[in-house]
Amino acid sequence: MITDSQIKSDSFLIPINDMLNSGWVSDLFTKEDFDALVNMIRNEAKSNGVPDQIDQLLSYFYDRMKKQLKIILCFSPVGELMRVRARKFPGIINSTSVDWFHPWPRDALIDVANKFLADTELETEELREKISINMAETHLSIDEANEKFRKYERRNNYTTPKSFLELISFYKSLLDEKRGFVEKQIKRYTLGLQILDETKSKVLGLQEELKVKMVEVEKQRAETNELIEKVQSESAYAEEEQAKANE
Repeated sequence: MITDSQIKSDSFLIPINDMLNSGWVSDLFTKEDFDALVNMIRNEAKSNGVPDQIDQLLSYFYDRMKKQLKIILCFSPVGELMRVRARKFPGIINSTSVDWFHPWPRDALIDVANKFLADTELETEELREKISINMAETHLSIDEANEKFRKYERRNNYTTPKSFLELISFYKSLLDEKRGFVEKQIKRYTLGLQILDETKSKVLGLQEELKVKMVEVEKQRAETNELIEKVQSESAYAEEEQAKANE
């Protein structure tokens, strides 16, 4: 299997074209290696009624190669590259069966989205179905936009099944990112509320202690006032005695 991204130069297509047309690439093996290959199939060729002649054996070998060798070319039709290569190397079209990948229908898009979202934790299956439908509608709307773009701009823009799979992957990664952010915020707020609760408990405790202290303060204040009155009374008496002493 060969993709167009692996073909760095059109010269790569020369042996590919030869294999497609004849099943063989010239000068691929040395004469010794080639003779060894032919000798390996000689008994098999005889059992199938092929004369023991080099030309007949080579023909049998080529036919066997064509039956056993499968070449898959994955080329994108976007742009002119595939058309130019097909014109230079006709084996790409003449000796292959072209398998065109048509757009996925709406039901298929929904089924694919459902399958890829199966491992995503959602509240209900109804929600999963609605998300899948939304993804399918979004993908189809892009196809409609591409058609308008081609009509007005005379340029082609393509959406492929890979684009749809990337949409699903992006949604899942974005969902995980947002959920992680929300969980982080929840932990922060929970910790903040916990600290507030602890602070509130401490404040209530301090208030209770303060009430006890205030009672003691009021008691000590009353005792202090009584002592002051006593001191003032004794001071007045002392002043009278001092005055008598002075006389």
